[in-house]
Amino acid sequence: MFELKKILGGLLMPLPLFSLFAFIMLLLAFKGRKSALVLSSLSLFVLLSLSTPFFAHQIIKSNEPTSLAFNTLKHPKIDKIVVLGCDINPNTGLSANNQLGNCALSRLVEGVKLAKQYPNAQLIVSGGGYENVTNSALMYETAISLGVNKNRISQNPHAMDTAAEAKMLAPKLVDFNVALVTSVLHMLRAKNLFNAQGIDVITAATDYHNFAALPLYKQFIPNAEALRVVTQYAHEVLGKAWVNLRRWINPEAL
Repeated sequence: MFELKKILGGLLMPLPLFSLFAFIMLLLAFKGRKSALVLSSLSLFVLLSLSTPFFAHQIIKSNEPTSLAFNTLKHPKIDKIVVLGCDINPNTGLSANNQLGNCALSRLVEGVKLAKQYPNAQLIVSGGGYENVTNSALMYETAISLGVNKNRISQNPHAMDTAAEAKMLAPKLVDFNVALVTSVLHMLRAKNLFNAQGIDVITAATDYHNFAALPLYKQFIPNAEALRVVTQYAHEVLGKAWVNLRRWINPEAL
């Protein structure tokens, strides 16, 4: 079920979705259907548009509020710092930090920063993985290399998605002041899932973007980073829809 969800979700991301649609339309166009040629051209146009910093900014600007970032002045005490997992690139020939993707590194850096600001707080690194390498293990090793005492760090290596992370970690977080670290686009869904488990978290969002700061001449040139961020946003839209569907089927599911 988990693998099927990930496969279907991946196919519904902008790049595979519009590319596959354009390919099918082109096949139909070769069979003499002019409307298919128009639709394939439109699909490619939409894909290129979504890859421009200008359109990426329009899509995400209202979904990355600075209010979700952590404010130390408002929180004199933090007991637990939870860093949610993200992308990894397992390669035993590399150090732990070089096996963490940019998203995971961004989250871990925020978590380590908070761990140093709150020296009595426990740092919890979460996330499963593949090829016998887990997100939590790589974060654990990297956090130690960045100066965090290993006795302060706890791992949650078996959770393969956010819902599982919330469910597995909830018993350890009850009645504590918890800072939740994740990407800003992911934060509202993650917070919702932890709240559903009875855990009130303090948001510590990271991985912000500001394509509007780019020079105007770069705003309309498609690039991979803009498409990656739009894909991340699309992933969250589908993720929220999946949570709502699961709860509609079974209110106690998530």
